[in-house]
Amino acid sequence: MKNPNIKLLLGDEAVAQAGIDAGISGFYGYPGTPSTEIITYAQRSKIAKERNVHTKWSVNEKTAMEEALGMSYAGKRSMVTMKHVGLNVAADAFINSAISGVNGGLVVTVADDPSMHSSQNEQDSRFYGKFAMIPIMEPSTQQEAYDMTRYAFDLSEKVKLPVLLRLTTRLAHSRSGVVTVEPKEQNKLNPPDDTHRFILLPSNARGRYASLVDIQPELVEISENSEYNKYFDGNDTSLGIISSGIGYTYLMDNFLETPNPYPTLKINQYPLPKKMIRDLFQKCDKILIIEEGYPVIEELLRNNIFEDNKVLGKLTGDLPRTGELNSDIVAKSLGLEVAEDISIPSLVKGRPPAMCVGCGHRDLYDELNTLTKEIGRRRVFSDIGCYTLGALPPYEAIDTCIDMGASITMAKGAADAGIFPAIAVIGDSTFTHSGITGLLDAVNENSPITILISDNYTTAMTGGQDTAATGRIAEICRGVGVKEEHLKLIIPLKKNMEKNIEIIRNEINYQGVSVIIAQRECVKFYKKM
Repeated sequence: MKNPNIKLLLGDEAVAQAGIDAGISGFYGYPGTPSTEIITYAQRSKIAKERNVHTKWSVNEKTAMEEALGMSYAGKRSMVTMKHVGLNVAADAFINSAISGVNGGLVVTVADDPSMHSSQNEQDSRFYGKFAMIPIMEPSTQQEAYDMTRYAFDLSEKVKLPVLLRLTTRLAHSRSGVVTVEPKEQNKLNPPDDTHRFILLPSNARGRYASLVDIQPELVEISENSEYNKYFDGNDTSLGIISSGIGYTYLMDNFLETPNPYPTLKINQYPLPKKMIRDLFQKCDKILIIEEGYPVIEELLRNNIFEDNKVLGKLTGDLPRTGELNSDIVAKSLGLEVAEDISIPSLVKGRPPAMCVGCGHRDLYDELNTLTKEIGRRRVFSDIGCYTLGALPPYEAIDTCIDMGASITMAKGAADAGIFPAIAVIGDSTFTHSGITGLLDAVNENSPITILISDNYTTAMTGGQDTAATGRIAEICRGVGVKEEHLKLIIPLKKNMEKNIEIIRNEINYQGVSVIIAQRECVKFYKKM
């Protein structure tokens, strides 16, 4: 008979289900691969709807973090979700939430992207957790993702701190059977009696920071006794292994038929359990660190705890410093035989991503590229979204893409340096995420830049989520101070090409701030909308 408590879930979905089953009252976040499916799953959940759990997308990760903290202040359980670079956006509120502490349980779920499948870098969110001095959970399997999320809410309320839950791409986007439990009731509304800790004036913050420092030994003690940090004995003490998160899964993939002969410490909870690590070092000749992402554990052990000549890992070349790990890479680090790589036949050609046929971004870039001979090259500053594919052939229409919102501010900086014309291309969702403040900078100085907002009515790159910009971009621009005569609306279609080019040409030649909204529904999500 089928067990109704077993569900086939992505790692992301396991986290969402765990939050619901832990009695959560609100999910907050901004879509970003590989974290998006957490809130998407919660939005489809029948029980989340019945319980009136908040599942709406936030404008950006910082607002999401602050909203989740506000729900925690009210005594309810909340989760904020984002990809690793989103934590940069949320960092101000994230770091300070460790100083203020929390009331209701608050779990910050961050999905890192080693190998940069859809990201600008490979940064490791464990550094942020260490910087904030809060507990970190790092599951190895989908079941652990579920179990640890529920545990993280309890831990957060126990130590009155946010807890960072770190996923990586392969775990977030692969499926496994997950045994679930019956959902808990939500916390009752219960704002804190002492609100001074949430007022981070220096006089209050000094005491709060001292309390955060004072609780660190307790957090280490909790890690030492955590069921998620486990020691497995082995007969071959020439090598000891410390593995964390999905690194442990890669390790054990090599010992499905034979026992792992090496003493192994599996770490899924931070701060590092120092006593367990010290015991392993005393027992073994060398220590191999297997961790996905940056050499976080390796650097801590090499620099702060033990003699570094015993430590092997990414810094010694025993494991690669860049990209995702996998079972074969780990096998090679252990000296095990690995099947030869299967080469890809020459007739199979690489297929880089491309904008969809019928996409409005295509026509906008055709119009912009038509003006290249007049305006010259190396002056189009772009942003993060589907339209970033305009960097690839056949368009090759953009020159930069750094982070969310940087198109407008980089164009302004280039204009300050003397580049004219300076052009920014930004999407509707990215504009409300982090483009508005840059536009205000430009308006304040009437900078000679032209901003093309490619509005497709959705957050298309991450799955067609709702955007806060829909139907309101022109109103926002007017409110920021863009002059009406230099706020234009165009529809990027072949039949409008000549008219659109003339509008773009006129605004590019204007010695001040101009905004052109290129408005056309996303062809992929048109039916949904």
